[in-house]
Amino acid sequence: MSLADNIFIENSRQILQGVSDAGQNVRPKWDDGTPAHTLRTFGLVSRYDLSIEFPAVTLRRLAFKKCIDEILWIWQKKSNNVNDLNSKIWDAWADETGSIGKAYGYQLGIKHKYPEGEFDQVDRVLHDLQHNPASRRIITNIYNHQDLHAMGLYPCAYSVTFNVMEGRLNAILNQRSQDFLAANNWNVAQYAIFMHMLAQTSGLQAGTLMHVIADAHIYDRHIPIVEELLTKEPRPAPILKINPDVKDFYKFTVDDFQLEGYKPHKFGHTIPVAV
Repeated sequence: MSLADNIFIENSRQILQGVSDAGQNVRPKWDDGTPAHTLRTFGLVSRYDLSIEFPAVTLRRLAFKKCIDEILWIWQKKSNNVNDLNSKIWDAWADETGSIGKAYGYQLGIKHKYPEGEFDQVDRVLHDLQHNPASRRIITNIYNHQDLHAMGLYPCAYSVTFNVMEGRLNAILNQRSQDFLAANNWNVAQYAIFMHMLAQTSGLQAGTLMHVIADAHIYDRHIPIVEELLTKEPRPAPILKINPDVKDFYKFTVDDFQLEGYKPHKFGHTIPVAV
């Protein structure tokens, strides 16, 4: 059975037993203007061994291609414009030109000075994985306080720390906040893909992805949906297939990734979005 399903179930139960923010002044609202309250827990930590399985839940279908499209939009295209994205997931935070401001891909594309020369954050990671994999300084961070005022949304998944041991690429993904039903497996799957991309183009194997969420929450209108998911039986994890011919991080496309044997449960809900 899928290990990712078991982690999702355990974490969901922990959040459902967490603390309610009902009665507090919260920023998110539903479409009808009602405050979007949550059940929440602090410091949710999960480990995924990417050498064992690809962490796609089977309790509901993962939007596999769309989550890859977003990770390429951020890390490969380094874009901050929704017109470069093949989905509508960022439209609520974009301006009339499609820009989300100085957020996400914008931050990754800024060049910084190093002894070896100028690199943006992505190219610095690629350089170190190739030339200095023993480094304990392979870190990205897009939570730039100087530019927060110019961002359509403060970064949620904001920092990644990379580590190479015995030819395995490991990473810690730090996330300040997460809408657990809508985004949990989406974020896990896309950063698993990201690690596979880096590993393949750096001559490494994908190892452990550790996901640290400071505030993991389930919105009030999502609770019945999560409770329904918890009644389903996990199914076998799918197998990830990657085009082995791609050796350049910037050459990957969505079509270079396939899931074999993915048979998730049917999911008959439209998830309401709080913004």
